Amino acid sequence: MQITIAGAHGQIARQLTQMLRSAGHHVRGLVRSEEQFDDIEADGGEPVLLDLEHDEPESFDDALDGSDVVVFAAGAGPGSGPERKLTLDRDGAIKTLESAVRVGVDRFVVVSAMGTDDPPTDDETFSVYLRAKAAADDAVRSAAIASVIVRPGRLTDGPATGAVRMARHVEPGEVTRADVAAVIAELIDSGRGDGLTLEVVGGDVPIEDAVASL
Repeated sequence: MQITIAGAHGQIARQLTQMLRSAGHHVRGLVRSEEQFDDIEADGGEPVLLDLEHDEPESFDDALDGSDVVVFAAGAGPGSGPERKLTLDRDGAIKTLESAVRVGVDRFVVVSAMGTDDPPTDDETFSVYLRAKAAADDAVRSAAIASVIVRPGRLTDGPATGAVRMARHVEPGEVTRADVAAVIAELIDSGRGDGLTLEVVGGDVPIEDAVASL
C-alpha cells in the first residue's frame, strides 16, 4: 500500500515509517523542512515538503494524491503556545482530512490523545491542546472516509513491549511511543478499527490480538 504520514518527523511517525517499510509498504513522509529529509530517507520513507499550517489546499492534494491510507501524526509539541495547538493540531488535521477526502484516499488514521472529552480547567495550554484534538476528532468522525482515531495515554520513550490495553475507554496510563506506532501499523495492515475511537495504554494483551478483537 501507499501510506502517507503527516508529521513524519515525530517520534511515533518515524518508528511507524520503519515498521511499515519492513512490512513492504511504500511510505511518503510529509515534513515542514528540507532539513528533515535525510531522517525520513533513513527511515525508508519518501520525504515530501508540506507546511500543514500555511500551505494551500492544492499543495495538500499533490502531497496526498495516490495514497491508500493517510496517517495524521503531527502535533505542535511541548513548549508551543495555545495558538499553534489550534493551527496545527486542529486546523492542520482538518486540512489534511479534507484533502484526503478530495483525492480519494481509502482510510484516514489520526493520532489523538486521551482526555479530549474532559479537558482540564487548571491548565489553559493543555486544555486548548485537548480541545483542538477533540475538534479534529469530530471532523474525522463526520467525514466521508473510513477512519480510526487512536488516543494514546501519556507517552513515554521506553522500548516496545508489544502489548497494550486498548478499547473505546480504558483507565488512564502510560504507553510507549513504539507501542503506539505498532498499534497503528497493525490497524493499517489488518484493515480493522474503522469508525472507532480507541484509547491505548500499556497492558498485557499482544497488539495483534488487541486489534483482532475489534
